Amino acid sequence: MRAVGFTINGGQFSVFARPIPQPGPGEVLIEVAYAGVNFAELQHWRGDFGPAETDGDIPGLEAAGRVVALGDGVTGFDEGQAVTAYLPNFGGYAEYVVAPAAFTYAAKDLRLDSAAAAPTVLTTAYGALVGSGHLQPGDTVLIHAAAGGVGTAAAQIARALGAGTIIGTVGSAAKVEFARSFGYDHIVVRNEFPGTVSDLLDGAGIDVVLDPVGGATRAASIDLLAPFGRLVAFGDAGNHPDLTLPVQPLWKNNRMVGGFNIGHLARHAPQLVTRFGQAGLDLLQTGAVRIDITGEVPLADAKLALDQLAAGVNRGKLVLRVR
Repeated sequence: MRAVGFTINGGQFSVFARPIPQPGPGEVLIEVAYAGVNFAELQHWRGDFGPAETDGDIPGLEAAGRVVALGDGVTGFDEGQAVTAYLPNFGGYAEYVVAPAAFTYAAKDLRLDSAAAAPTVLTTAYGALVGSGHLQPGDTVLIHAAAGGVGTAAAQIARALGAGTIIGTVGSAAKVEFARSFGYDHIVVRNEFPGTVSDLLDGAGIDVVLDPVGGATRAASIDLLAPFGRLVAFGDAGNHPDLTLPVQPLWKNNRMVGGFNIGHLARHAPQLVTRFGQAGLDLLQTGAVRIDITGEVPLADAKLALDQLAAGVNRGKLVLRVR
């Protein structure tokens, strides 16, 4: 089979010839039609998760296609069935991939390109809002990187779950109208957000903040939290140094800071990944949430998709066309 990856962090991408993997107990072998593209794959290439394997690292956290074979103990799937999967060990940039059955979901009537773009972003958006953010009906929500894959999904999920005012921030004015189309009440350019958000809410605080950016954006967001407001960090896309937070301002102002990391959850509480992922996909399949595929790149040109993420010009979701 063909697979695309790298042997040196930050180096060139290559097309590898690899044997088709075989599913072990509790696993599903998928013939991949499309692979989703995520910021974590850019981090993988950069080396944020450790040095590359000398025989080649294959990125890819999500893929959709058809079931080829089932490992021992796997039930609920049929050969030839359309599925989509979250891949905690990467490997989606390939013609075949083995996925944990627990993180494999029936695609039902979804298009396979949309299905490939769903498992990571929907699980993250739903898990950050519900699992970490404890979203309640009527809560005011602030979502940074509102035009990205998680940001566009999170606004729709928050709305479906009964949130009140939903505000998003974007990195440039060019992304405002695109982000607004996903149901945000207000979209603000990020470098203007602290004062603008406070004015929009007449000084009232935010109940839930989702922040994948970090740095000054994260620090300013904490200052906007309402009593018992929750900030959920789920990335450091801005590549800023980590914040060092004093505890006293948090407890004196009844503020909470937490996080969401799908990889850690997959290792330590996989049942929650399954729960959040299925809940997000249910909303997608009923039409309460949509995923905009804004770019499709052939598998061999995967690095071009990561370059778009690195440049911060992407909107919505990019996918790789494998077949």
